[in-house]
Amino acid sequence: MFAVPDPQPTPRNSDMSPYLKLLGQIFLRVAIVVAIGLICGAPFGHPALGALLLLIPYVLLQMRQLVRLRAWLMAPKRYFLPDAHGIWGEVFDLLIDLQRKNRKRKKRLALMLAEFQSSTAALPDGAVVLGDRGEISWFNTAARQLLGLRAPQDLGIRIPNLIRHPSFTEFFEQGDFEHETEAPSPLNRTRMLSLRIIPYGNDQKLLIVRDISERRQLEAARRDFVSNASHELRTPLTVLRGYLDLMDAEAQQAGPLGAWQSPIVEMRNQALRMEALVNDMLKLARLEADRAAMTDELLPAPALIARAIEEARAVSKGQHRFEHDISDGLLLLGGEAEFHSIIINLMTNAVRYTPPGGVIRVSWSQLDDGSARFAVADTGIGISADDIPRLTERFYRVDVGRSRASGGTGLGLSIVKHALEAFDSRLEIDSEPGVGSTFFCRFPVHRVQVAPGAAPAAIPNETRSGA
Repeated sequence: MFAVPDPQPTPRNSDMSPYLKLLGQIFLRVAIVVAIGLICGAPFGHPALGALLLLIPYVLLQMRQLVRLRAWLMAPKRYFLPDAHGIWGEVFDLLIDLQRKNRKRKKRLALMLAEFQSSTAALPDGAVVLGDRGEISWFNTAARQLLGLRAPQDLGIRIPNLIRHPSFTEFFEQGDFEHETEAPSPLNRTRMLSLRIIPYGNDQKLLIVRDISERRQLEAARRDFVSNASHELRTPLTVLRGYLDLMDAEAQQAGPLGAWQSPIVEMRNQALRMEALVNDMLKLARLEADRAAMTDELLPAPALIARAIEEARAVSKGQHRFEHDISDGLLLLGGEAEFHSIIINLMTNAVRYTPPGGVIRVSWSQLDDGSARFAVADTGIGISADDIPRLTERFYRVDVGRSRASGGTGLGLSIVKHALEAFDSRLEIDSEPGVGSTFFCRFPVHRVQVAPGAAPAAIPNETRSGA
């Protein structure tokens, strides 16, 4: 159905009554002046001349009042409205009343602005008001301390000219302000700042600056603790597993430890699980610490994916059917260890949470815009929409009992997330409980290359199939 536009509102008679009344008064006054002139000019035989002689001074008086009104409108502080009677008196009184109301409104707005500035000045976060081109209009004390801004020297200067860090420059020029960016302080390069821009009003923007140096230090301390603790656990675990391997051999069949076969097997499995957890913790700590230190090399992605599929088959032990659609010649720029962590964790995750007899589909394709997409789809138990946003958190488990029984450490998707960040990519998840899940990794164009002579088939960006 077509939308019918709302008709324009028509003025009511009551709305027009003041104007008609005023117009009537003007005509009445002019008629009275003309009538008096006619009466005065009739004894002399020139009634029209009498009317004209009275009408001219009346018109000149109205023009004088009009000139006074214009002068007051142009310079209200220099001129004043005179006392007048009749219509002009009403007009002047209304203007003076309007001026008084505007002054009160202006004082109220000035008070609100002063309160806003004083409250904003007390914030621990920096606040900078920017114009449509990014020029600085106002900033608080915290912004002065964090960014080194000066008043009035920096007012009117574009903010990218003062924060000369590539990450912030690219963030500001792209105009995508849904997320925040990070950059060192212009005053102290060891001080890390979080920068967020909030558009508002008529092409204005509010820049929020937050000091996250302490948070970064705490994260570094946490990473160091996890890394050191994992290293310290690795040696005793290796020794423990070595002895358990020897005991397991002695417990087989009619060995001297045959009565302890079941406990030894359980202890050995738990040691293996703990060793896997320590390895994942070390891998995650390395990815967090050395995200920017990844060595970029041209990876034969199809061959690496094919090898990972064989590793996943070994984990599956023939209980699942694997299908794959891999575009030959579609190469990737990045680190081999990071890429292997991505693909093997997604595949083994699909094996763990897909019942025997299920299907796991792996695809590696190029999209229409030149980017590449790696996808793993399964026919497993699926994930509810409430759990999807938290899947990449460390040790988060949808079903704790099932996760432990499957041998998962709870760090696989966290490793995938941080490894993808090194590729300037992110993880996307589509899932439906009881139907299955699909995990997508989209790699940007600057990370994708096509081998000479190869032409991988491109698929539309909106296609969501995992096959």
